[in-house]
Amino acid sequence: MTEMGQINCLITDAFLLFGGAIAEDLNVPWIPVWIPVPHSLSAHIYSDMIRKHYNINNLSSDNDSRDPENILEKIPGLGELRIADLPDEVLLNETQESLLCYMLSQVGNVLPQASALVMNFYKELYSTPLLDDLKTKFPSLLNVGFLTLSIPPCPLPLSNADATGCLSWLDSQKPTSVAYISFGTVVNIPSSEIVELAEALEETKLPFLWSLRDNLISKLPQGFLDRTKLDGKVVPWAPQNQVLAHNSINVYITHCGANSVYESMANGVPMICRPVFADNRINARIVEDIWGIGVRIDDGVFTKKGVIKSLELVLENEEGRRIRRKVHALQQLVFKAAKANGHAAQDFKTLVEKCSLK
Repeated sequence: MTEMGQINCLITDAFLLFGGAIAEDLNVPWIPVWIPVPHSLSAHIYSDMIRKHYNINNLSSDNDSRDPENILEKIPGLGELRIADLPDEVLLNETQESLLCYMLSQVGNVLPQASALVMNFYKELYSTPLLDDLKTKFPSLLNVGFLTLSIPPCPLPLSNADATGCLSWLDSQKPTSVAYISFGTVVNIPSSEIVELAEALEETKLPFLWSLRDNLISKLPQGFLDRTKLDGKVVPWAPQNQVLAHNSINVYITHCGANSVYESMANGVPMICRPVFADNRINARIVEDIWGIGVRIDDGVFTKKGVIKSLELVLENEEGRRIRRKVHALQQLVFKAAKANGHAAQDFKTLVEKCSLK
């Protein structure tokens, strides 16, 4: 650190809660960055209240407050969510609680001690109750916007130069015709669901680009790649933001990770959601019921019938046209919020000032 010069500020991921202690030792401000949606932050802050009011710890309770579809109306800022949307780490009872659960339960105790909290979100996207409540916990709440929009993107490579050929393949497709499928680099979709999804794509003959890790290719139905080679392309990795920005993309089938949702919204692409873990279920609820820019797959798992139904709803029905109008409206809202005179720019300026204090 001596060679690097004076340290004025420590910025960490918000889940690295030990950052506060390190910053204190260095006598510098600690500014954590919260990447997931703010609703997820509130869920961790109020985990004890959630367990108390909804009898999460009482496994023998016959009280209907434990109904998964119960709305979290007693929890500040979370009245639009249901118990079933919450991460498992919030819902586990005391006898099941792991070290991870304990760490997450400390979020509400540790983060308010920070000099400021940076949110990967736009002020314009909050509900008023959620924003007002978080402001009482974090007086210096800096909504700097989606980092994937705030940071200038890398230049788009020539389509014929991309490693997997997916961009040049997209160039050959009709506008708004392709389904993009990706579940990130961590999520593992069950083998049976990969088969169901593949069979649905094959039956619909919808053009598709599927980013599927090499170790999962063997889970596809036998002969699938040969039978669909005229309609689709399967690659081990895709430059997601560039793919979603391509004019051939029509819908995104996703696990609903926060950044995936943000990138899809910013590019005006409707979503079909299959949440898997962590904050995925919260994100899927927001996408479908709060923002209205996508749908969740029936019963939370891929089936051939359910995938076809969702594709028809988003791509062909009046409901799909409504979803498309809403996602385009939010896209414009985000672009406006990201401009130099928007709230995000003002909060980013405040962040720079806090980092520059000596």
